[in-house]
Amino acid sequence: MEKLTAQQIQEQLARIHKSWQLRDNSIVCQFIFSDFTEAFSFMTAVALVAEKADHHPNWDNSYKKVNIELSTHEAGGLTMKDFELADKIDKISKRYL
Repeated sequence: MEKLTAQQIQEQLARIHKSWQLRDNSIVCQFIFSDFTEAFSFMTAVALVAEKADHHPNWDNSYKKVNIELSTHEAGGLTMKDFELADKIDKISKRYL
């Protein structure tokens, strides 16, 4: 998987939901749900999609908040895999928010 250029990253950021932000060599987003059960259900759904894509997020959960960081470690930065997974995560989040 090829690492994206700075211009490609900006183009992809414009395409995905505005809540995703560029931080160093990653894109990050925080999701806030109504309670822990909703947050954990969301994480479970994302885990299944991430496993199928063989692309796993760095994330943490504190009660009803889920922080997600995406980067392709093998490429040393962002690739299309990150933006494709971000799109899928956004779609999943709509079922829980």
